[in-house]
Amino acid sequence: MTDDVAGTGLAGRRAIVTGAASGIGDAVATRLAALGAHVVVCDIDGERASLTAERIGGEALTLDLSNTAELAERQFDADILVNNAGIQHVAPIDQFDPGRFAFMLRLMLEAPFLLSRAVLPGMYDRGWGRIVNISSVHGLRASAYKSAYVSAKHGLMGLSKVIALEGAGRGVTSNCVCPGYVRTPLVENQLADQAKVHELSTDEVLSKVLLTRSAVKRLIEPSEVAGAVAYLCSPGATSVTGTEMVLDGGWSAS
Repeated sequence: MTDDVAGTGLAGRRAIVTGAASGIGDAVATRLAALGAHVVVCDIDGERASLTAERIGGEALTLDLSNTAELAERQFDADILVNNAGIQHVAPIDQFDPGRFAFMLRLMLEAPFLLSRAVLPGMYDRGWGRIVNISSVHGLRASAYKSAYVSAKHGLMGLSKVIALEGAGRGVTSNCVCPGYVRTPLVENQLADQAKVHELSTDEVLSKVLLTRSAVKRLIEPSEVAGAVAYLCSPGATSVTGTEMVLDGGWSAS
């Protein structure tokens, strides 16, 4: 995917990327900045967000997205919103802490709703906007021991479709990117958690658990996800809305 295809029209656009201090968010922020957007690097880790913002010529925003009561009172303005922030917790449902479940849904579903709610009026006024939600193959498929993550990602895909329908006549598109396992700190932590649950080594977890359903037996690189986001923000994707781009190495085809 060349830059000409992936998003040359982003000069002068303001983008907010959540969870942008590392992993997928960092790659997305870097790619959008390279294509001309002014990127707000939003993350709970203010120090790392500042480092990323300085590197790409953007600005840092330290924010706890799980504090949805405070988030609902904040005002935001952006042409592009990338809802990426998320965490994982692996445990059987009968051992899954209810507080942890609620926290994850606040972070990965309620916060994207509130951020979208905040930026949509400005997008409507300008007649242009792009909302990209980083869902997951777990927005399409379920895995054991991931009840909160799977629930949040399924819900995020539903929310994204509603935004697409409401924004279609006002120049706003809304889509999801659904990657499989990406080479990020989140996945590296999962390897250790899954090894404990399944009583396997981390190497065995990667081959026998995480990638067992994938036709392509490798982790996805963050830059690949960033390329998908850039395309969805590009002039070539004007008619792409209410859908998802799946980067799962063939997992959902099986």
